[in-house]
Amino acid sequence: MTDPMQAGPASAAGLRAARGATPEVVFYQLNAKVLERAEDIPEDAKQVVYYSLAIGHHIGVFDCFKPAFRCSTAVYDRVLEALSGSGEAHRKLSGLLRFGEITVDSSHVKPLIAAIEEALPAAAPDVAAWLDRLRSSLDAIRREPAIYLMGRRLS
Repeated sequence: MTDPMQAGPASAAGLRAARGATPEVVFYQLNAKVLERAEDIPEDAKQVVYYSLAIGHHIGVFDCFKPAFRCSTAVYDRVLEALSGSGEAHRKLSGLLRFGEITVDSSHVKPLIAAIEEALPAAAPDVAAWLDRLRSSLDAIRREPAIYLMGRRLS
C-alpha cells in the first residue's frame, strides 16, 4: 500500500492525506424526464431532452440524477488496481480522482465492459460487487445511449 505522505495528489491516498478525511465516490445515473409520459417525447427530440437534463449539473441542477452506487475510496483504489491492465478503462475511471468528477456515456461502454469482464474473475468480492453494479449501469446506457453516469468524489 502507498504511504499517504508519499502519494501523488491525484491518488486517493494523496487526497486523504491532503484533506485529513476519507472521501467517498458516488456514481449517479440520469433518471428523470422532463415530460411525464414516454409518448410525450418525440423520438427525434429524445437526445435534446436528455442532453438538457444532463447539462443541468453544470449550472447547479443535480436532482435529475439518482445515486446508483457508491463506495469508499479504499474500495475505489482497489477497483482501479483491478482495472490496471486496461489502460483506457483505468484512465477513464482514475479521472475521478484527478478532477473530482467524471461522466461515463455511451462512448465508454464497450471499453469499460471489456475491462470489467477481464477483471471480474480475479476481483475481491467487494470490488467484484462494485464492478457488477457498474456493468449493470453500462448495460442500461447500452439500451438507451442518451443517458449516462456522473461519478463524483465527495469529501
